[in-house]
Amino acid sequence: MKKHKKEHHEEHIDETWLIPYADLLTLLLALFIILFASSQVDEKKYAQIMAGLNSAFNGGVNIFEASDSINLDDMSPNDVASLQQKGTGQNQALKDMINKETNDMEAIKKNLDTFIAENGLTMQLQTKLTSDMLKITIQDHALFDSGKAIVKPEAQKLASVISNMLNMYPDYKVEVAGHTDDIPIKNAEFDSNWDLSSRRSLNFMKYLLRSNNINQARFRSIGYGEYQPIDTNKTPEGRAKNRRVEVNIIRNTIEAKTIVP
Repeated sequence: MKKHKKEHHEEHIDETWLIPYADLLTLLLALFIILFASSQVDEKKYAQIMAGLNSAFNGGVNIFEASDSINLDDMSPNDVASLQQKGTGQNQALKDMINKETNDMEAIKKNLDTFIAENGLTMQLQTKLTSDMLKITIQDHALFDSGKAIVKPEAQKLASVISNMLNMYPDYKVEVAGHTDDIPIKNAEFDSNWDLSSRRSLNFMKYLLRSNNINQARFRSIGYGEYQPIDTNKTPEGRAKNRRVEVNIIRNTIEAKTIVP
């Protein structure tokens, strides 16, 4: 009988561990590449970021809001610093403008307060300087008869005084605003408080504009009706305060986006 040789099968080593091992090496390689890349600091970008942050914290013009016509990638660190310095200069110019406006309006307020005191008008006129404007508040009975919009003859002198002061400071816009209480009015002349407040503000503004040299483009009149009260409408005293005309001398800097403390 023929003897059959036993077939010899070689044992193979399990190599499935190579797959996760290769994946691990790939991940490590990617990690080292990222770490290497992040360690290479772009001096221009770094200077740009630092200048932008410094400008923002110091109230200057944000470097990242620069004009699109400026290619920041092509700028050297010195150029970026120069741009930041320019922003600081603009901020200083804004501060100077605010200081000038404040000085101007304080001068107007001082002169008006002197006129009010000398003429015994403290119960009829008040002045108040805010961050937005100089507000001159005139009670309605000082200007008009009840329910009327014709300026009293004695109030025309007041309009002339205010007009002369405004003429000395031609750089500011002026809003003349009429206000009423909340008691409805309806007569042959006025259908509503809107009409009354609008006509009163317009008529008083016309007296302010009687000076030939005053720039009328600076002025506007508006009627707010009963909708901007400064006191309660539940008492006679409160309603009397709400019936008023305001001459508001507007700061030019209130439209600036940069806020300077």
